[in-house]
Amino acid sequence: MRQFGRHLRPSLRSGIRLSIPVAVGLVSYELHRPAFISNEAFHPIDTSIHELKPEKGADTYEMGLYESSQEEIVDQNVHYRHEKTHTGNWIKRLFWYTKFFVEDYVVEPVVIFGRFVELSCIFVPVFLLYPICFFGKRQKGSTVRSGALAWYRMLRWAAETAGASFIKLGQWAASRTDIFSREMCNELGNLHSNAKAHSLRATKRIVCQSFGGMPFEEIFDEFNDKPVGVGAIAQVYVAKLSPKAIQQAKDNDREQWKAKSDAFIDKIMVTEHQDPLTTNQKVAIKVLHPNVDININRDLKIMSFFANCIDVIPTMEWLSLPDEVDQFAILMRLQLDLRIEALNLAKFRENFRSRLDIHFPKPYLNFTTRDVLVEEYIYAIPIQKFLDLKENHGKNLTKEISDKGLDAFLKMLILDNFVHADLHPGNMMIRFYKNEHYKHEREYKIVKSSNESDSNRVTKELLSLPMSKWADKLKKLYNQGYHAEICFLDAGLVTELRAEDRRNFIDLFKALAEFDGYRAGELMVERSRTPETVINKEIYALKVEKLVDRMKERTFTLGSISIGDLLDQVLGMVRTHHVRMEGDFVTVIVAILLLEGIGRQLDPDLDLFARFVYAIVWGFPTENDIYGGLTN
Repeated sequence: MRQFGRHLRPSLRSGIRLSIPVAVGLVSYELHRPAFISNEAFHPIDTSIHELKPEKGADTYEMGLYESSQEEIVDQNVHYRHEKTHTGNWIKRLFWYTKFFVEDYVVEPVVIFGRFVELSCIFVPVFLLYPICFFGKRQKGSTVRSGALAWYRMLRWAAETAGASFIKLGQWAASRTDIFSREMCNELGNLHSNAKAHSLRATKRIVCQSFGGMPFEEIFDEFNDKPVGVGAIAQVYVAKLSPKAIQQAKDNDREQWKAKSDAFIDKIMVTEHQDPLTTNQKVAIKVLHPNVDININRDLKIMSFFANCIDVIPTMEWLSLPDEVDQFAILMRLQLDLRIEALNLAKFRENFRSRLDIHFPKPYLNFTTRDVLVEEYIYAIPIQKFLDLKENHGKNLTKEISDKGLDAFLKMLILDNFVHADLHPGNMMIRFYKNEHYKHEREYKIVKSSNESDSNRVTKELLSLPMSKWADKLKKLYNQGYHAEICFLDAGLVTELRAEDRRNFIDLFKALAEFDGYRAGELMVERSRTPETVINKEIYALKVEKLVDRMKERTFTLGSISIGDLLDQVLGMVRTHHVRMEGDFVTVIVAILLLEGIGRQLDPDLDLFARFVYAIVWGFPTENDIYGGLTN
């Protein structure tokens, strides 16, 4: 890496010189933004508030939570500034007026300029090296050259170096195969956070503030000082809450109930309060990094500035980059209020309350605030372990995991319209329970005849075994009457299709199911965000028709038609012909690609197309109805 850095120094210096006029424009852009209007310049004043109620009239449940969260920030800051500038003698008021003016129009633009220079040092050399994309050998079965692959790796390195906002931006871009090439998306999909864990001292300060100033030692009976996970935005600890903290939360909860004549928030909140936390239960504590909201909002301003600059370039307007940055900003800010993730978990638990084999961690809403999420700790096995166990694919518990996972996804998509938007293997865990009524056969009724300690015992036994012995162990467990329970984690982002998008999705799928490719192509053009920018609409529809016809020619047997392959190729055409699709629509398609990929690894005979049709026509569950039972 040092050698790489030495080679870049001349271009780096020239890049910085080139970027100075742009930086001046950015500062001017920032200075002319209206103060006291946007929440972008604000950060939360009080982070100890537990309640968050969806804004009425919002398009979706999550958007209602988002609007309410942002309104809370603005209200707090407006009230705080009004109080400071309208109380006390004239000297004190003048001091606060001056302080706020200096912060908004001197300090903030200077800090943003400094951040711009830092980002220029990281990204300008990478962009100057873009011409290498046109050199090198073409990869087998691809039009991409080896130089382009090297440039994609440099871009990934730059994003990781730039910090949380750009790591998340790269991960978002990796899901937009309708805009970027498949090879670029694959490389950005390998992005990981190199964020260092913030200090225990900072964690204690944030947690104490969220618990209303309660001393840290009085909040927990046990607290593991080492984080079990560190991400770009937050880090996670495992702990046990103290009786005093639990009692204080109960008292606060009673006061809130007395102050309201109706339910605390809605049925979801009521359900989550019916099963109180006890002192012997382990909990996961998710804590935002200090000042991460301020840093991300600054980066978003820089992104917005460049998006508007690029949008002026001819032929680039089809990308609608300013709109994309606005959507990305919403995704980032959703993750900066952990109450939203807690309420998403609560809604998922409500949606799956009748499915005992699908589990979402229980959020403890009366402990959760904007900066701290307290949820049930899940001791389970990462699904990646089962993906790596190739000798057991398509058999017993491995096949059951595939069936139940896809059924859960189809329920989210078809029945609930509330889809987990980050369904990669890292967010899916597996544990096992015993159902003596239905040993090694389909469960017509789930009756758990084992408890959590037995489930933990099985998990511990499996994790202690070498992978070479897992297949035999899983077969043994299956014959003993054990079944798979899938646990979904990290529900900070969800996808809800608006009524119009949902109608468009169903119409498109109907056209594909009827193998009417031309109609499917027409629908995608007509209902795109910018139909006027589409290149060669007729040719695009004919290409989709040809693709669907090729699919139709295949023998319609189990596993022969991959809806994921079909959608993946359609996204490639979308990119070529500049068909701008709604972000949520693409997120659903990417989720289908991911889930079918995982499902087919676990069960090579999987046919998501048939399962989707079965769910729409006959309902749930879909597993085993089609395939005729699990195999040993």
